[in-house]
Amino acid sequence: MTRLTLGNVAKVTAVVVFLPLHAYLVLVIGAVRKDLRTSLEGLLYAGTFSTAVFVLDPWGPPALLALTAMGASGVRSWHLRDLWLPARRAWWKRGPAAASTVIEAVRRHRTIAVAGSEHLPSAVAWTRTHADRNRHRLPGDTHRTVLHICQVLDAVIAAEQREPTRDPRFEYELDAVAREYLPTVLRNYLAIPPSRLQERQPDGRTPDEELTEQLRILAGQAEALDAGRHRRLTAELSTTGNFLRDKYGHRQLDVSDSRVP
Repeated sequence: MTRLTLGNVAKVTAVVVFLPLHAYLVLVIGAVRKDLRTSLEGLLYAGTFSTAVFVLDPWGPPALLALTAMGASGVRSWHLRDLWLPARRAWWKRGPAAASTVIEAVRRHRTIAVAGSEHLPSAVAWTRTHADRNRHRLPGDTHRTVLHICQVLDAVIAAEQREPTRDPRFEYELDAVAREYLPTVLRNYLAIPPSRLQERQPDGRTPDEELTEQLRILAGQAEALDAGRHRRLTAELSTTGNFLRDKYGHRQLDVSDSRVP
């Protein structure tokens, strides 16, 4: 996975060229990505910088205030690099670690290199298979919970492959749940000897209780990802509808009025 793309190089070059305006970078990132929290944070840096430069005396303590705003904006822009310096490979389709595959991104109309480990459907399939093989070792309804989580993740992954959201945060959360959190929870539990599953841990819980609680949290996260995707699609549909009504709705009304005798 690499961020060394032509678009990212152009963005970094623009940041260097307009370095004196660095305090406005987080605000621009939030506005372009339509992220309210990032926009408000960027507005704080931009407002502080503007006040120090254009309202107060640009020398002395106000100059330090302006430099502080620039520095804080620069640090936060690096923390938010996933929003404005995205990697160039598709997140859900990953080949072997030592291999490189070229795929065509339909929506971007360009060819990108893909390299990585197993893709998300395989990770979910691994979890489902190991849960089925060890169902007699899983306490209570945890086996059913694992299968439910896998079913929800499969649906979200399939929908993302058909119509990607292009949301780095959503992609990261889905990738983390499917490839890291869920398999790790199951693997760690199955590694515990059966004779120790009822022993109380320092937090007062047994491994069985810990597994049940962690799967409950992951099930909620999987449902939240699914619901979040549906909300995003609904919002996009409404946005398109508003655009069409604003652009063409009045024309249809004019045509209807012209037909009235």
